[in-house]
Amino acid sequence: MRSTPCSWTGCGATRPQPEPAAGHYSAAVGSALIVNPRASRVTPELTVAVERTLAAGGDVDTLLTEGPRHAADLAAAAAHTYDRLYVFGGDGAFNEVVNGIDVDVPVGFLPGGGTSVLSRALGLPRDPVACARLFAGSARERRISLGRVNGRRFTFSGGLGLDAELIRRIDDLGRHDGKRPGDVAFVRALAGLLARRGGRLQPVMDVVDHGRVAFALVANCDPYTYVGALPVHAAPKARFELGLDLVAPRAVAPWQLPRLAAWAFAGRGQASSPNALYLHDLDEITIECDVPLPLQVDGEDLGDVDAAHFEAERDALTVLVGDT
Repeated sequence: MRSTPCSWTGCGATRPQPEPAAGHYSAAVGSALIVNPRASRVTPELTVAVERTLAAGGDVDTLLTEGPRHAADLAAAAAHTYDRLYVFGGDGAFNEVVNGIDVDVPVGFLPGGGTSVLSRALGLPRDPVACARLFAGSARERRISLGRVNGRRFTFSGGLGLDAELIRRIDDLGRHDGKRPGDVAFVRALAGLLARRGGRLQPVMDVVDHGRVAFALVANCDPYTYVGALPVHAAPKARFELGLDLVAPRAVAPWQLPRLAAWAFAGRGQASSPNALYLHDLDEITIECDVPLPLQVDGEDLGDVDAAHFEAERDALTVLVGDT
């Protein structure tokens, strides 16, 4: 493997050159740390601290992403060269990595984004250096399932309609130095979306064999996401080790909005309500839209689709969890 020096002073980063894949297994040594330097909480100083902490458990090569989808390319090459991968970034980088790897290699997710839902849902520390210390001091692993929609993998959530439109509105606000706006912007954008509809959401899609709904949230775990320190329990029965859960309001009227909020934060009521469709531990979910609607996975906008075919990939990924 060839490498070029990192532009960050003090960081021993390298850039891997892709090598031919030799079957769907990894005959590799050492560890690679894939870093998105533009993630919300990633700095050169933190990257060096994370690298040095991980190095206490063995040699680590640091690889910096240079733009969208680069983390997937780095992961595809590194998975055949190293026996362990670390990712320091946000949920977008995490998603790219799981879409890039095609071998069974353990992955450790270090929180560097504004929310970092995946690492938090796995019970990892929010401090990336503390998380690195955990990984360096323990080889404990966990097998989890992944989701897939229209061919794209996701780690914790996929949404069709309202929440995907919310992601798009936030992205339209732009990013400062590549960093997405925070939770306040999300709350304001959601309030604006609901206000423009008069607090009403009509059925606009069909969940095949299950009826019409206003929007759909598909979860691979609980929580679905976070608002600040508060977990959002949209699909409280979802678990990393199971199939996919779906929660989808049939329709929403203004007077029901407080109930939706209570469901989300308390994690109670949606599974038994006649006003919502709740499906648990599924292998497949097919949704057909009346008109093209926004689709998101792990907080990343995938554009508008006429239909979404969700699939569970059970026992798909080995993640590092340390002695959490």
